[in-house]
Amino acid sequence: MTPNIQEIAQTLFSEIRQLIDAAKQRAAVAINTEITLLYWQVGDRIQTEILQRQRAEYGKQVITELSRHLTQTYGKGWSERQLRYCILIAEVFPDREILHTLCAKLSWSHLKLIMGIDDPLKRNFYIEITQLENWSVRQLQERINSMLFERTAISRKPEETIRHDLEQLRENKQISPDLLLKDPYILDFLDISDRYLEKDLEDAILRDIEKFLLELGAGFTFIARQKTYPNR
Repeated sequence: MTPNIQEIAQTLFSEIRQLIDAAKQRAAVAINTEITLLYWQVGDRIQTEILQRQRAEYGKQVITELSRHLTQTYGKGWSERQLRYCILIAEVFPDREILHTLCAKLSWSHLKLIMGIDDPLKRNFYIEITQLENWSVRQLQERINSMLFERTAISRKPEETIRHDLEQLRENKQISPDLLLKDPYILDFLDISDRYLEKDLEDAILRDIEKFLLELGAGFTFIARQKTYPNR
């Protein structure tokens, strides 16, 4: 039987396309990792120099002058603001190996958003969830702006418990409903007054839970609202 040229070509195309896409993805991760680690090294070196001098004004002058030299040599991308981001990433992630691991899932743009979070527990929460859910930079920004962490059950736990839960999340690679689902009886958050009917409360809770699960995007499914049956 004469081989079908079109079918063979289509099969080869599909296989080779997968190879090309996989190679491009590996290249993108490698480039992101190298750039991020370069920024870390730059920040670590500047931080060490400034700490040795222990003078804030000295550090500011050094950053200004260094930015001028780097911009003259390499062009855009080495502004004073960028150098401060370099210093910040070295401060937030002092362990280079941990940062290296994060670079497989988080881009420099992700890390810039995460570095802006002062609370280490909240920062780790967004790191773990972003990796598991493969959030884009825009999605991460939206979640931070909507105070997702503050609206979850985990944020109301003692610090030691939060650390333990995040460690379990890191190891199990799976988001638990008890970890994230918020207390639905916070009336001010549900936007209803102190005087309410039971049906108002139920509707507000269901609307909020449905919206929250969709926002989380963690494999949760909202099945249905409560069914009512006629009295017999």
